[in-house]
Amino acid sequence: MQRDYYDDFLQRLLEQGSYSDTMFIVHRESFCTHRCILSARSPYFAEMFETKWKGKKVIELKHPLINPAAFGSILQYLYTGRMDIDVEHVEDCKRLAKQCQLQDLIDELEEKCKKVYEFVSSKPGTCVKVLTVEPTGNCRLQDDLAMLADCAMPSELRVGFGELPFDSTDNFSSYPDVCFQIENYNFLCHKSFFCGRSDYFKALLEDHFCESQELQAEPSIPVLTLHNITEETFLRILYYIYSDDTELSPENVYDVLCVADMYLLPGLKRLCGKTLAQMLDEDSVIGIWKVAKLFQLTRLEDQSTEYMARVIEKLVDSEEFAGAVQEDAQAVEKRQETDSIPLIDDIRFHITSNVQTYSAIEEANQRLEALENLLANLGLEC
Repeated sequence: MQRDYYDDFLQRLLEQGSYSDTMFIVHRESFCTHRCILSARSPYFAEMFETKWKGKKVIELKHPLINPAAFGSILQYLYTGRMDIDVEHVEDCKRLAKQCQLQDLIDELEEKCKKVYEFVSSKPGTCVKVLTVEPTGNCRLQDDLAMLADCAMPSELRVGFGELPFDSTDNFSSYPDVCFQIENYNFLCHKSFFCGRSDYFKALLEDHFCESQELQAEPSIPVLTLHNITEETFLRILYYIYSDDTELSPENVYDVLCVADMYLLPGLKRLCGKTLAQMLDEDSVIGIWKVAKLFQLTRLEDQSTEYMARVIEKLVDSEEFAGAVQEDAQAVEKRQETDSIPLIDDIRFHITSNVQTYSAIEEANQRLEALENLLANLGLEC
């Protein structure tokens, strides 16, 4: 599900052309594009934007062999890793792919054509009109777009930062159009990604009153200072926004989760939830459950109560657990004495679900009894 949001974002970026900086006109048909994406995805585009097309906002392609439909399909592939092309335009597409140095795409098209030929040969009368290239995990696409995050990172932060191929960014122009300043570090980024991925940044960047500063080296690039965030936490945000993935650890996940909530990045919140789920143990489960409720991470909340159900006989002796039960009881608005307590209901559900054997029933009853004894000691009925 999460990958779908990222794929939809890239498809919208291509279709709507938000914050586009280059328009291609192919035999009177126009295409709004982003130099940063085309350069990151194709060595041909990267070179042309720095040479023959340098500084051009409108690029007209008049060569008779350039088919607008094939060009549009190439753009679709560069943006999304996917391609839908009429069979009659496949050769035009392969010709453009060769020009753009997209050997992987050529190989995929030839493989697809071979399968279509075999399919049609085995079923006389069958007609295939559209060829579809599906992304294979999209790892290549994510890696290419992660390079834009590499480029956005201030050079002074690159030293010793993981094992990223920073040599690939040395001679690469990413064409930034916004600068985020965090603790005196300048991150050179792209409005198309930040606005397309986050309604918070969309509102921030579309409020022109915020653009009170400009980058001295490039006066055309506005500078926005972000407060209450460290450069390390912003790096995690940066890589998520560009590549839909980021490195999370027990040390940084809480800080990233707080910022992801503030910046309206639900997908990143879910990634944080997955990391927190891997940290569940007897000591952390109650704290993680509280975090899940606070940030409305329903999957993580369910995983937490499921873990509680497994270790309930140990948890009932914990003051922290007793406090969590009492807090949850008090949180139920206008609660009557015998009303249910959500936390208890969820634990009971996980204790009794999938109980099939006699030994499992005995074990479940022991856990339920331990829970009932705690409730009795707390003076709670539910």
